[in-house]
Amino acid sequence: MTRRWNMSLWVGFLLVLAGFFSYIPVFAQFPITRDFPWANLLLFFAGGILLILGVTQAFGHSDLYRGKIFGPILTLLSAVGISFFIYVVFVMAKQVPASAGAPHVGQKAPDFTLPDQNGKPVTLAELVSSPPVGAPGAKANGAVLIFYRGYW
Repeated sequence: MTRRWNMSLWVGFLLVLAGFFSYIPVFAQFPITRDFPWANLLLFFAGGILLILGVTQAFGHSDLYRGKIFGPILTLLSAVGISFFIYVVFVMAKQVPASAGAPHVGQKAPDFTLPDQNGKPVTLAELVSSPPVGAPGAKANGAVLIFYRGYW
């Protein structure tokens, strides 16, 4: 009786390769799959299940299926690739370098001028200046400044 090719091994390995190499050119282009790479993790999960199934077939039914040599090799390569992907995406990508020029909490912001919704230039000093206490219709003015940090 001839042994059959263990397609679970090869399809599982191809799914892991697709998950590994498709992140940058395909899934990183869209925020829904870039912010959390769920599509790649699903490909890894499906590939891992097929690899485990293929290794089980290769060693459990070695008279029917091939793969006693390639099964562990492909599984090990897949595990290394998945580990590297998870390390790069979830650990290294979150490492933001220190910025010497970033504002600190409580630090006074420099005065600047930006256009308002009507296109009229407004300075920060105009926004935070308060009218004299007791003046008719006086209310305190303020501004909230939000700084987004990243290296884009």
